[in-house]
Amino acid sequence: MGDLTTERSSATGTAPVLVASNRGPVSFGTADDGTLTLRRGGGGLVSGLSAIDDPNAVWVCAALGAADRRAAAEAPDGRLDRAGHDVGGQAVRMLDIDPDTFACAYNGVANSTLWFVHHLLYATPTAPSFDADFRTEWAAYTAYNTAFAEALAAEAAPGAAVLVQDYHLSLTPALLRAARPDLRIGHFSHTPWAPPDYYRLLPDDVARAVLTGILGADRAGFLTRRWALAFADCCEELLGAVVDREALTVTLTGPSAGETRTTRLGVHALGADADFLRERAHRPDVDERLAVLREAVGGRRTIVRVDRTELSKNIVRGLQAYRHLLRTRPEWHDRVVHIAFAYPSRTDLAEYRAYTAEVRRLAGEIDAEFATDTWKPLILHVDDDFPRSLAAYRLADVALVNPIRDGMNLVAKEVPVVSDHGCALVLSREAGAHAELAEDALTVNPYDVIATADALHAGLTMAEEERADRTKRLAAAATALPPQQWFLDQLSAL
Repeated sequence: MGDLTTERSSATGTAPVLVASNRGPVSFGTADDGTLTLRRGGGGLVSGLSAIDDPNAVWVCAALGAADRRAAAEAPDGRLDRAGHDVGGQAVRMLDIDPDTFACAYNGVANSTLWFVHHLLYATPTAPSFDADFRTEWAAYTAYNTAFAEALAAEAAPGAAVLVQDYHLSLTPALLRAARPDLRIGHFSHTPWAPPDYYRLLPDDVARAVLTGILGADRAGFLTRRWALAFADCCEELLGAVVDREALTVTLTGPSAGETRTTRLGVHALGADADFLRERAHRPDVDERLAVLREAVGGRRTIVRVDRTELSKNIVRGLQAYRHLLRTRPEWHDRVVHIAFAYPSRTDLAEYRAYTAEVRRLAGEIDAEFATDTWKPLILHVDDDFPRSLAAYRLADVALVNPIRDGMNLVAKEVPVVSDHGCALVLSREAGAHAELAEDALTVNPYDVIATADALHAGLTMAEEERADRTKRLAAAATALPPQQWFLDQLSAL
């Protein structure tokens, strides 16, 4: 990989709008006969990009597996749309990054370092330790970000708008700015941002590089004002930047005289896609799963959680709270069922495999302690089934969303949207969604198991009319900024 500034500064493409993210809108597999099979993804970004009414817009993403890399390698310049793939009318450039480089950047830095810092997940007596292996991973992370910057510089038309997504690509804005100063660049953080004292766990040069990387953008977007201000605090304390907290700007003076840039901070609270969710939640496959769940529940009250087995989601303390509820309030025996869907996440990392095992172990203990011949107090599934999740949303009397820390948490917003009869929302104050939903949620400290159990009881005993009224207000707040508008707001702000 060459020097980005000298090699790419004169390159201009035709894309007036570009999106960059680690995961793209499509992925590939291999059929039995060896041919590539394509699968379209979903989520807020895919929905948002569909709002761009320009056939020349380009999405730049990374190849995530062997089939993706094969598709990228076989496509001219990685452009899947030019290789005959049906990518839904979108132009997609998939980067065939060396697998070892990708693994070090993605698992070593993005998911095992930056994610842990922003979600305050480290057990600090033993971790982190930034040794020689980490420096190898950091070099890979830099190379990975450089590959994205090179591709964006090559694809972007003069003066194009580029929207770079998330912690995987925190260095890309500054790298791209150096190569293409004509571009309008935005970066969006889908995670929380750590406060300065915790952020300083990172090696000093790495901490500064992440901040200055994002400050290469004209705008840095966040899901809540709280996360935006935490970023600004880090810039002030670690870089000596000038911060205007009212105007939400960060001004950084560089090493050269007169080299001063101001980055504006934006707050865009991604909402649920109400139309899609309500339509999807009433298809036959969801109705079938709903019937199965209703039969298993048998007319009892339900507490529902739907999460990945991600360390920050706090599934273990949620199960502990449910156990405390059953131990201290025996009136709920045989009258409530906890439906817990915990989808495997990042199974290539040992910490996540251990966490999933702990979820299974604790669930088994609860069953062993309370189950009877006629009552199974807990229904746990550790596999991904979106229609089944929607069925659980519809059935929930109480939704438990208790993350240790979360950039937003769309489950908190999705459940009220599709609930059939209204549900009480038990919500961690550390979820980004709490900024919008606090008034009608039952707020909990995610570390306080007893208080969470009390909130579950309050939700289960909430009057039906109050629960329905709260659900309506929660749904209205949850859908205030649907994905397409969320994306267009950022674009127009550039």
